[in-house]
This record gives sequence, C-alpha cells and structure tokens, in this order.
Amino acid sequence: MKLKVFFILSGFILTLIDTAFGRYSDSTFYQNVSLELSGSVKPAVSGRSKFYIQSGFNWERYSKSDIRFEGPGYDFTLRDVVAHNQPSKGSLQYNIHFGYKLNDKYSILLGWDHMKYVVDIPQQVRINGYIESTVSDPAIPTGQYEGVYNEELITLNPDFLTLEYTDGFNYIKLGGERQQPLLSFGKGNSKLGLTTGLAAGVIMPRADVKLFNVGDNNKLNIAGWAASANAGLKLNITKSLYLQGSLEGGYAKMFHVYTTGRNDVDKASQQLTFLQNYWLIGVEF
Repeated sequence: MKLKVFFILSGFILTLIDTAFGRYSDSTFYQNVSLELSGSVKPAVSGRSKFYIQSGFNWERYSKSDIRFEGPGYDFTLRDVVAHNQPSKGSLQYNIHFGYKLNDKYSILLGWDHMKYVVDIPQQVRINGYIESTVSDPAIPTGQYEGVYNEELITLNPDFLTLEYTDGFNYIKLGGERQQPLLSFGKGNSKLGLTTGLAAGVIMPRADVKLFNVGDNNKLNIAGWAASANAGLKLNITKSLYLQGSLEGGYAKMFHVYTTGRNDVDKASQQLTFLQNYWLIGVEF
C-alpha cells in the first residue's frame, strides 16, 4: 500500500514539474553536446525524452555507530556498534528512481533506496548509561544487565539486543543529477557518460528489534533524515535503454527508531555514514 502511494505521489510531482518546465523544452539553450570518438562535437537532435525510470540492486557498507536506547528505567548508549548489509535475508535490496530531465545535462530525481542494516551479533562494545532491574512499560526484567555503566565492555548477545532493518533501511530521497557526455559510438545512440548528483530525504526503516528478549518487527516509520552525493557511469545501449553503475556516500541521522513495539515509551536513536553501490537498468521516455 505504501509503495502504491509512493508511485502515485511521484507521478503527480513529475507531472507538476513537466507543466512548470515544459514551455522551455524546445529552447536552443538546452541543446545537448555529444563528444564523438573522433573528437568532433555536434548538437543533439530535438525531441529528446523528458522522463526516465530506473531500477536495480544495491550493496552497502556502514560506519561504526553509537546507538542510544531510552525508555522507562533505562538510558544507555552502545559505542561503535558494527553492522553490515545482508542481501540474502528477506526481500531484495533494490532501488527505484523516477526522473525528469530539465535539459540534456540536468535532471530531478525522486527515489526509493531499499537498503539493509544488521547489527553483528555477538560483538563487544563499550556502554555508557544505566539499566534498572526492570525497564519499559509493562515491565521487562533485565537480569544480569542491571547496572550503571561508564565505558565498560559488554557483549551483545541475543538475550540483550538484536537490531536489524532487513525489511528496509529505506532512504526516500529527492535530488538533482548532472549528465556529462564522455563519448558516443555506433550511430550515436550508444553513449557513455558521467553521472553525478546530490540528494536528501527521509529514512523510513522497518526496525526488527528485541531488547531483553522483548521486541517487534515494527511498522514503517519516519525515523530521521539523510543526505548523500553520488557519482557513476551511464551507458546508453539504445536511444531509450541504458545501464548505470554508481557509488553513493551518505550521512543518516535517526532520532526515533522503534524498538520493543511499545513506541510511546521506548525508542532508539543513532547516526551513521553509508556507502552504497548500485547497478540500475533504465528507460527514457
């Protein structure tokens, strides 16, 4: 249902953009320049495609992250937590992007990047804060983990914590991209270009968390925001069909991650950096 709403909204937004910028589409100011293998430069033909859709798969690497857990009877932070993506678990790690070309160089992009984030269990980390004998509401007994902590080492085991966003470390973003032609070959429809871009948006994870053996595979929620920059290569196979490979580095700050399922009282927060490598197939129309 949420994906359906996302597609409807994206189509509505792109239609508004087309209405706003369509009257400039025939301007000679927006003529493309393509660099041939021979080194000559020639203007692009008119009637270029305005819209594009691209989809594919991704792999990620994440920085170590401090994760803070808060609720009745506890407030503690785990330092330098290590996590990885896990493409084989649950749904695929995928990207869906819609774009509108302002001209032959610049475009606006609306995207959904479905990444995954899984905290490594077991691992040893530093902990700061306090944990009382019972936490949350209704009360959850904490057993051996009760105490006041000041940079002590603690082992993350399943009876203490599991945390993953395998149903989506979802980055919903709006950004701009620039296309720089590098060369063309054949009859001019096959081209290689450099793609760069900037984007920002919201992080909407589906957090599967257990804290002291109590938790939930939570519903999607807007937990924070992110910003990113990307660069890659785009290969036009035909006039309409292309392949693209890109690297995207980003920063995410989440201030309300669902944990135990008692979302009015328990939450987590964290910030991290990520590097996403994605491969896409796209169609311009």
